[in-house]
Amino acid sequence: MIQQIRTAITLLFVLTILTGAVYPAIVTGIAQVAFPHRANGSLIRNGDRLLGSELIGQHFFRPEYFRGRLSATQPFPCNAAASGGSNYGPLHPALAEAAETQIRRLHMEGLPTENVPVDLVTASASGLDSHISPAAAAFQVPRVAAARRMSEADVRRLIRQHTAGRQFGVLGEARVNVLQLNLALDQQQTAE
Repeated sequence: MIQQIRTAITLLFVLTILTGAVYPAIVTGIAQVAFPHRANGSLIRNGDRLLGSELIGQHFFRPEYFRGRLSATQPFPCNAAASGGSNYGPLHPALAEAAETQIRRLHMEGLPTENVPVDLVTASASGLDSHISPAAAAFQVPRVAAARRMSEADVRRLIRQHTAGRQFGVLGEARVNVLQLNLALDQQQTAE
């Protein structure tokens, strides 16, 4: 009996060291060497200034910026410390009411109320989506172009440049990273 307890304790200690320290250290080392940008959070910087992450959505509210998916995180949108959705099912009345509220807001900004892409009027499951569909980006072109005094063709060109296709050609859908697109808009206007 004592031998079994000693064996169990030894095994627990050895496996704790292997799986809790050695394995994570090896995986972290490989990740830092093979793809350091992703291993460190896919951070976007401008010199020493941290602008955000490619992986976590940000709340843009000014008319000259593209907006991402809605966020149900609390106490503020896109709060990475409180990831979560609204948990409304597709038939829940509050989901339809929230979508109608967003459609009215878009209409007040001069955008049409027909054929609104679903990702502009519903929150994501995590509340942190950094991407929108190309259709959601195209829908916002008139507002962004007018606010920036740019041609819609130039704004659409930037959307095309920042649209990523399906991963490996088959997984997921085409998507536009909102932060990268907004940074490209800022850079284009600074260059002009």
